[in-house]
Amino acid sequence: MKFTHEWIEKNPWLLIGLVLLVISFGGLVEIVPLFFQKSTTEPVAGLKPYSPLRLAGRDIYIREGCYNCHSQMIRPFRAETERYGHYSVAGEFVYDHPFQWGSKRTGPDLARVGGRYSDEWHRTHLDNPRDVVPESNMPGYPWLAQNKLVPAEILPKMRAMQTIGVPYSDAEVAAAPGELAGKTEQDALVAYLQGLGTQIKTRN
Repeated sequence: MKFTHEWIEKNPWLLIGLVLLVISFGGLVEIVPLFFQKSTTEPVAGLKPYSPLRLAGRDIYIREGCYNCHSQMIRPFRAETERYGHYSVAGEFVYDHPFQWGSKRTGPDLARVGGRYSDEWHRTHLDNPRDVVPESNMPGYPWLAQNKLVPAEILPKMRAMQTIGVPYSDAEVAAAPGELAGKTEQDALVAYLQGLGTQIKTRN
């Protein structure tokens, strides 16, 4: 039996198997080296793990579905870097689990939103976005200002992060609930947003 191109095409299961083999090999060749490159596995200079308040804010960001409309990845294209600043690099997000990269543009990219606006601007924007951006179609999140954080809930989150390699010390974990006492979900989300993209600042 000749192992010919025609014979492969007439055997669908063999064709499927060979296609999967080629795709798997190609994927491994592209992906595996990334696990050994310092630029993708080591944090950029000055990067620190999220504070307890920012970690809580990140979870609220995910819970409320902010990632459905906002990316945190600036692609290395002129149109993006001129609008948002330096393109995103993997070293900025080594402590993110899961990271919030993507190219969704229903709302503006948030990769470098940290420090661009005041805390008060963010609070107003979360309560009613049209108070600061009249053309916005984003819904308001006024309940975040009323919902208090439960300080004890941060402990299992930080311990989980320790388990997967985020360098929190035991002392930092133990002190975390005290840092959240009296804080609202809005406080946490604003703190999270204000830290995004502050490690690399080249915005014009």
